[in-house]
Amino acid sequence: MATATVTLPKTKGGAFLIEDRTPEEIFTPEDLTEEHRDIARTADEFWRKEVDPNLDDIQHQKPGVAISVLRKSAELGLTAIVIPEKFGGMEMDLTSAMVVAEHMSRDGSYSGWHGAHTGIGTLPILLFGTEDQKQRYLPRLAKAELVAAYALSEPHAGSDALAAKTRADLSPDGRHYILNGQKMWITNGGAADVFTIFAKIGGEKFTAFIVERAYPGVSSGAEEKKMGIKGSSTTAVYLDNVHVPVENVLGEIGRGHIIAFNILNIGRLKLGPFAVGGSKNVLALSIKYAKERKAFGTTISQFGMIQHKLAEMAIRIFAAASMTYRVVGQIESQLEGFSWDQEKASETMLKAIEEYAAECSIVKVYASEVLDYVVDEGVQIHGGYGYHQDYAVERAYRDSRINRIFEGTNEINRMLVTGMLFKRAARGQLGLVKAAQGVLAEVLSGPSVTKSAEEGPFAEEKRLVRNAKKIALLLMGVAYQKFLNDLEKQQEVLAGITDVTMDIFAMESSLLRTQKLLGHAKGEQAADMCAVLLRDAMAHIETTARTVVAACSEGDALRANLAVLRRFAKYEPVNAIGLRHGIARRLLEAERYIV
Repeated sequence: MATATVTLPKTKGGAFLIEDRTPEEIFTPEDLTEEHRDIARTADEFWRKEVDPNLDDIQHQKPGVAISVLRKSAELGLTAIVIPEKFGGMEMDLTSAMVVAEHMSRDGSYSGWHGAHTGIGTLPILLFGTEDQKQRYLPRLAKAELVAAYALSEPHAGSDALAAKTRADLSPDGRHYILNGQKMWITNGGAADVFTIFAKIGGEKFTAFIVERAYPGVSSGAEEKKMGIKGSSTTAVYLDNVHVPVENVLGEIGRGHIIAFNILNIGRLKLGPFAVGGSKNVLALSIKYAKERKAFGTTISQFGMIQHKLAEMAIRIFAAASMTYRVVGQIESQLEGFSWDQEKASETMLKAIEEYAAECSIVKVYASEVLDYVVDEGVQIHGGYGYHQDYAVERAYRDSRINRIFEGTNEINRMLVTGMLFKRAARGQLGLVKAAQGVLAEVLSGPSVTKSAEEGPFAEEKRLVRNAKKIALLLMGVAYQKFLNDLEKQQEVLAGITDVTMDIFAMESSLLRTQKLLGHAKGEQAADMCAVLLRDAMAHIETTARTVVAACSEGDALRANLAVLRRFAKYEPVNAIGLRHGIARRLLEAERYIV
């Protein structure tokens, strides 16, 4: 099993808001082992030899092509990274799965096939299946002999998954559950051999079932006509008196939500490396085009506004990658010494991931929006050609849009992040109350926060991160005081606090990674990206925080809160134009994303 090169402390989910970490206490892409890098090279070579030559056929859904490519990836073990060896898998760590995800993300259509099969398709059985279910299905899934899909959404139950109407009733002989209903937007739906399907037993008990396509009454609808990821399979799945053996109940009866939510947590985290890999690819395409396209007697790569776009793309990729691998490292820290041979191994894995459910949602939202930014600017750099279907950036633009809807919409996830943090605080799992009281005490005492107590490299950046955390705690305090138990109904307030929290996680993750790189040859590029990112994030935090504060206070209280906010948010700008020029110059020299 591939393992991290660093030993990390076990931290509480959400604790980044109230605790300081050192660079050595987080996992970064630079900490990947040689085995992880070998996996990345294997995925890259597979993509070059097998995916690239077939992309046109995959895009046009030529029958059998995507499945054939998927099965070739299985021959290299790329569909079985975390599956235990005894079930025909590679039995590698979670980090390895994320590395494969990043390097299998250059095209949204094939990524859909591969990601759905290896992730939401296979993981429910791996993590919640009985020994018999694992023996029956995992070896065939590992080889992609069976293709998997996950069927949760329905025509009238998307984000509100528990509103599902698909029904399961026990047969008179007690040997089968009879399923009736319709599932919608099912990735791999047109070709999957086995589905994880959620239905309500007796119309009440939300439960998961392993359903084979071969069962009479299972059928797929026509391929949906989608904006993007056109080469992936997305269909409705119909269930007409489908007799599912009782031994194919997955997990506990009435606790299907446990499976649904935990699989979504993993999917949200996995979307991070998918978005990072896709963003890196579009940045490389944009750099290449900018160096070739000439206007006004020079290449457009020499224009300041083009350099701004290239640099900003790299800055946001840097933040997204830093956040993603930091969370992966946090989960791995909970799995030190983990083995699938351990008793209750699945529970251990699920508990480790659930601990960082809020961080998984943060990664999902931030990374998907980074990818959307990158593809949008990629089209702009290409100009009219970016709007033409002969150019890969046009396809990437359309493919990207689904990621803000996948795995729970970004709006749902924005509400979830702050909601989960408040719930952890209420249960005594996260010391937000004490930390908020400390901020209040500082506010009342009126200390100076304009000068840093830090010295040495990154002193100002450390101050910005620390004050950003104080702003988040201030917002949580005023929001709770205003709305109390009705806070969960204040969607815009929750989303605003999440945006601030998300910026903080991006700031700190990027800063800690940059500090870690200090003294290395890569340090200059990271330092420049970090300097721009942190100040832009602080400006965004202040704007967002003003909106939240105004929704939670008025009159003298509002003016006092705004005065405190101004103190915490104060910073001196850097020459962002000059720094971006330097970042862009290095990108153009390398002709790809670099740190």
